[in-house]
Amino acid sequence: MNRILTDNELKPFLQGSGFSANARALLAQQRIHFPLAAKFYGSLDGVQEKSFTIDGTVVRVQFNPARIQSSAAKVDAKSISERKCFLCEAHLPVEQKGLSFGNHYMVLVNPFPIFPEHFTVPHLIHTDQRISGRVGDFLALADLLSEFVIFYNGPKCGASAPDHFHFQAGNKGFIPLETEFESILNESEAVCKNGETDIYCIKPFGANCIAFVSDNIRSIEDAFEKAYNYLSEKSQEGAEPMMNLLGWKWQDKFVLTLFPRKLHRPSQFFAEGDSNILLSPAAVDLGGVFITPLEKDFTKITADDLSDILSQILISDDEIAKLCNSIAQ
Repeated sequence: MNRILTDNELKPFLQGSGFSANARALLAQQRIHFPLAAKFYGSLDGVQEKSFTIDGTVVRVQFNPARIQSSAAKVDAKSISERKCFLCEAHLPVEQKGLSFGNHYMVLVNPFPIFPEHFTVPHLIHTDQRISGRVGDFLALADLLSEFVIFYNGPKCGASAPDHFHFQAGNKGFIPLETEFESILNESEAVCKNGETDIYCIKPFGANCIAFVSDNIRSIEDAFEKAYNYLSEKSQEGAEPMMNLLGWKWQDKFVLTLFPRKLHRPSQFFAEGDSNILLSPAAVDLGGVFITPLEKDFTKITADDLSDILSQILISDDEIAKLCNSIAQ
């Protein structure tokens, strides 16, 4: 079957021009013709939310029960081998349609949304979740979907399909890291420069992060690969150093933010009784929207809990300073 929507199929839902408008038309079409998407986008209105201020930045916590499938996903090799890949075209629901992106990707509506407009962008070939060599594709997508934030979860950092390469995208105006980025940057100084890319060590709400800023995609690619290679040398993970990425088009530049990690899930995830909090942080959480799929966790979680979780999973101040120095060399 033809999975890609034709221009004629998109036209009744299209408002405006450009790829962002096409993506929104896809979402409108799928909310009518794809029952799973219709169900869970409708349930977003019932998502509960509360806010905290951490280190001067407001972060949000959501109770979103639909995300239990992602937060509690079993991503060990045995579990992966025993299920069909839900990002392979052959296993998608019949009603699920998409858009082409480049020669190697398809844009799909994510049927279990966090954002009001949430997309998954899988590779057309079943291949492992590995970002090295694909940051150019990531930023090209940010250029096309200029009204969206693009993000990547590493295979042991929140990706519920670590066996199938994919990006995700969500509408701008939702992630505090993106909405507050200009003020965060105004309080920071570039720690180094790599070619045409300015590199910043930033710490929004206590989350250690490196921001690459440039109008040149190739320059960001080069700087990122230096960081990736340094982290690979220090990593004991084997396949890929643990990381999450968020990026977007900002004014006439590209922003790529890198969160290097040391743990997949914090101690609270595995704790028993009242100490348990089912929070498995991925890129959206590190961007400042923490997703709790259980109401008990939403009710009891505090700003101190979030700060503790971030300190457990992200690398230290000293380690991120060493990483910045490695990029400058």
